[in-house]
Amino acid sequence: MSTTQGFTVAIDGPAASGKGTISKAVAAHFGFAHLDTGLLYRAVGAKVLLGVDALDAARALVPEDLDGEALRMPDVAQAASKVAALPAVRAALVDFQRSFAARAGGAVLDGRDIGTVICPDAQVKLFVIADAVVRARRRFEELSGKGVETSFEEVLADVEARDARDMGRADAPLKPAPDAVEIDTSALSIEVAVAQTIAVIDAAMAK
Repeated sequence: MSTTQGFTVAIDGPAASGKGTISKAVAAHFGFAHLDTGLLYRAVGAKVLLGVDALDAARALVPEDLDGEALRMPDVAQAASKVAALPAVRAALVDFQRSFAARAGGAVLDGRDIGTVICPDAQVKLFVIADAVVRARRRFEELSGKGVETSFEEVLADVEARDARDMGRADAPLKPAPDAVEIDTSALSIEVAVAQTIAVIDAAMAK
């Protein structure tokens, strides 16, 4: 299948499941563009923490807002999860994501509702999961490496709270698309997880 006509890979999953790392590696392997859609909500959340209305922030979002390590901080992550539960905010960001997905040359989008809501017709859909304790350990090590003072218990509680909010929201809850391929990274190295994902995409492109 020619990627000049657009080939979309939708990768969903909970926080710290590895979907972002897998998505970047896969995009680089195939020469596809990559969008971490979670950054859209983090950027909105960051603006909300500064006192901006969530919907106003979503409507005014520009690509430059997606840059910066500050978007990776725990308070921004929590704010992002909260604004992502607002239907009006999600609606305001849909066009941005769908336009990206439709670009010629192929695109990989990772998030929580890509295969179910944003790109239900994506040629490949994956749902990346991992045990909550494993995910919390990954996030704790990431934050500790950046000098963020926190405890494993706090990070685990944060991961579980985000899971509950993401899976329980009424609008576009986190769940696998019926035709998504599940990859459990709990006991996988990133190299193996990426290889499995590439194999799924190669098979779809060969059809």
